Amino acid sequence: MRRLTSFLAGLAIILIAAVPALALDQAPMHLPIDAAPLSVNTAKGDVPFRVEIADTNEERERGLMFRTDLKDNSAMLFVFDATRPVTMWMENTPSALDMLFLDDNGRISAIRENAVPFSRDVISSGEPVRFVVEVKAGTARRLGLTIGDKVRHPAIEAIGH
Repeated sequence: MRRLTSFLAGLAIILIAAVPALALDQAPMHLPIDAAPLSVNTAKGDVPFRVEIADTNEERERGLMFRTDLKDNSAMLFVFDATRPVTMWMENTPSALDMLFLDDNGRISAIRENAVPFSRDVISSGEPVRFVVEVKAGTARRLGLTIGDKVRHPAIEAIGH
């Protein structure tokens, strides 16, 4: 009986220590809103977005996971260290998203609309890209975005040619 009591006490301590860590892992990441808006040049004119910039491995891996507060005029810009094929997925992401894949110069090279919440399906850029912009699902269609449209932000312009 004494062993069982010790075992259960030890298990309780482990669980108590693990619960905050698990809760932290599922907490939404909110990065600072960048001072400069991200602007998408569309056939309807320039459309500004309040943007969070994910430019570290941890930030890119976390992205918009667990977020339910993405507004129509909000975006997350993923900045990669090199131009390469990029894959994304929606695991732990409760909001449907549109993904804009951008080349080195900020031109849209692929648009993936209405990514399914919580899906583990791989969403591919299809070709090497340097940036990804995630926006609320329906944004690409609402704005009439097309391949070749230009996205501007100082983080893109610092890398672009």
